[in-house]
Amino acid sequence: MGIGIGIVLLVLGLILVTGAVNLPQSWDDAIATDTLGWIFIVVGALAVVLALVMNQQRSRTTHVEERRIDT
Repeated sequence: MGIGIGIVLLVLGLILVTGAVNLPQSWDDAIATDTLGWIFIVVGALAVVLALVMNQQRSRTTHVEERRIDT
């Protein structure tokens, strides 16, 4: 789930930075779309990297076997 959210944030950030979608004038006056786009890009990249690191750590778990000796 983390990788998907990261990719969505990256795409939204790239759309805002490049100006691929024209937002209404009232939104452009209230929000700095370039700055918000860069924030989305950074957070999205961080989310993808963290998701990959967490998946790597999860796959490295070791198997513990308990043995009892009856005396």
